[in-house]
Amino acid sequence: MTSLDDIPVTQLKGVGSALAETLAKLSIHSVQDLLFHLPYRYEDRTRVVPMGSLRIGDIAVVEGEVMKTDLVMGRRRSLQVTLRDDSGFLVMRFFHFNAAQKNQLAEGASVRCFGEVRPGRAGYEFYHPEYQVSPPPMPAAGEATLTPVYPLTEGIQQPRVRGLCQQALGYLERFPIRDWLPPDLLTDYQLPGITEAVRLVHLPPAGSPVHLLVEGRHPAQQRLVMEELLAHQLSLLRVRQQIQARQALPLLPTGDLPERFLEQLPFKLTGAQKHVVQDIRQDLSQPVPMLRLVQGDVGSGKTVVAALAALQALGSGAQVALMAPTEILAEQHFRNFQDWLEPLGVTLAWLSGKVKGRARQEALAAVAEGRAQVAIGTHALFQDEVQFQRLALVIVDEQHRFGVHQRLALREKGVGGSLAPHQLIMTATPIPRTLAMSAYADLDTSVIDELPPGRKPIETIVLPDSRRDDIVERVRGACQTGRQAYWVCTLIEESEALQCQAAEVTAQELSKRLPELKIGLVHGRLKAQDKVDVMARFKSGELDLLVATTVIEVGVDVPNASLIIVENPERLGLAQLHQLRGRVGRGEQASFCVLMYHPPLSNNGKARLQALRDSQDGFFIAEKDLEIRGPGEVLGTRQTGLMQFRLADFERDKGWIEPVKEMAPGLMKQPKAVDALIRRWLGENIRYGEV
Repeated sequence: MTSLDDIPVTQLKGVGSALAETLAKLSIHSVQDLLFHLPYRYEDRTRVVPMGSLRIGDIAVVEGEVMKTDLVMGRRRSLQVTLRDDSGFLVMRFFHFNAAQKNQLAEGASVRCFGEVRPGRAGYEFYHPEYQVSPPPMPAAGEATLTPVYPLTEGIQQPRVRGLCQQALGYLERFPIRDWLPPDLLTDYQLPGITEAVRLVHLPPAGSPVHLLVEGRHPAQQRLVMEELLAHQLSLLRVRQQIQARQALPLLPTGDLPERFLEQLPFKLTGAQKHVVQDIRQDLSQPVPMLRLVQGDVGSGKTVVAALAALQALGSGAQVALMAPTEILAEQHFRNFQDWLEPLGVTLAWLSGKVKGRARQEALAAVAEGRAQVAIGTHALFQDEVQFQRLALVIVDEQHRFGVHQRLALREKGVGGSLAPHQLIMTATPIPRTLAMSAYADLDTSVIDELPPGRKPIETIVLPDSRRDDIVERVRGACQTGRQAYWVCTLIEESEALQCQAAEVTAQELSKRLPELKIGLVHGRLKAQDKVDVMARFKSGELDLLVATTVIEVGVDVPNASLIIVENPERLGLAQLHQLRGRVGRGEQASFCVLMYHPPLSNNGKARLQALRDSQDGFFIAEKDLEIRGPGEVLGTRQTGLMQFRLADFERDKGWIEPVKEMAPGLMKQPKAVDALIRRWLGENIRYGEV
């Protein structure tokens, strides 16, 4: 039987090859794709608003008579059409127009138009509104429906997409959409079938509860939201299934390397660390690949846990790869692992994009021949030329900075190319539980939720930049008592070049004002070796103050630093600010974080800085961040193509996450349904599971 999936969009009236190409940019190839190209909001065009009552920013329908039509020759030529009704007047302005339009909108014509009110040269204006000349009467109150608004791409306008979706709805009589969810599930949650839900969302019938549709809480929308979240969950379980279908080398805890390592540490493991080490030890002993995410707040000791996992692999004669997203963080791991593992007789290799020439060839050879037991580096480890002799464990730090593809690419480098390596993913960005359950459904999760003893809470102070002089004096005072400080410059919306320049200017200014202090500068444009040298001087106490961009966000450990100043904190996400704050509070003394903002602060900005002042708990802060900024920002996945939902909204729909997690395993037993749901909702994006 023909399904809507098999009917190409070119079957629709008015869709030729050019339009089909434009629609393909929206991942629309079939009539079914068009039906699942869902409106992301609605406009209420059911009533005409008097022009005299409009305010800037209103989105409204107005109706009136054309008073005059002028061709205005400004910087850009425009057609200015002045409309009036009994209450006032309004200008429609068109920058793109033709002679036919000009003639149609002649003086005396009756026009109904829809747009957003903006301030203009001639009073309130609508730019390029949708309009009708000699419009039919408005529908009666009981018959009016909301107008859907669809996501667009260049080359296609809203009315065109709306018309195509209406055409596609006509196919539902003959070809209903296949419902893959069990009927009893729909009954339990009192949700409509898929065909009914799709029809209602595209074309809400007259009298539909407007507030529910606008908020995305109508049962038809919720039916689709649930299915979309389920499709994402299934796609990640499929990734997990694909990886775990491959065998892994069981790494049994043998030899005394872990014990010797723990003996040389100057501190004891916390209860939380011991618990996570036990989880990992258990996973690594299995013949299926471990897939574990370890979340731990700043300074909770994830690196020690990673080192113990590496030693278990080395005890079984295998190799380990440790990958970090930035040179600084990778370098930090390399130094830590050198200090810890070299005394135990372990050989390390350092591979980053900056390692060139002979040093690179030697490192590659050492890894390929198995002489280097641990390879540490940046995404340079993904490259084809990096060959391992016996890779059995991959440790990835700050996974959300890499695309899913990159993490999966490393699995091809396992022992003999056939055994998949175990994967340990670490993050110091606490991920809200709801998000972890969805974004990392392919991973088991462990949390290190206990800080090492002796850590002092960090006092967070929020001040306007008009208090800059006081803050400079505070830095002088701290450094004169033998402490060290960070000064972080942020210019996130600007280019990296401007950010580096801002840090350079700040470093010069502080050098003039604090001539008695030794000041260093670190930013993204410095050569890797120069960055490492400056960091080493700061760590050894040779520098008093380090001016930096956000490159120091993760992994920099200087126990003597007790003060951090962050300029323009309103430009950063909460998780990032929490990470920066975690650069201090690593020693015995009281530590302070000063957030120096530029007034006025938006309500959003106030809420974020308040959350940071109120709490040291990374998970609480991450929940707040999710509330304020949404999942794409929190996970850093705007770039990776993950979690880009059509209808679901993480904050609004988090109530579905538990039920969806429970439904998914049962559905995994029906591969045909899983394939169909993933294709329906993720389309081409699903390829990330097959890297």
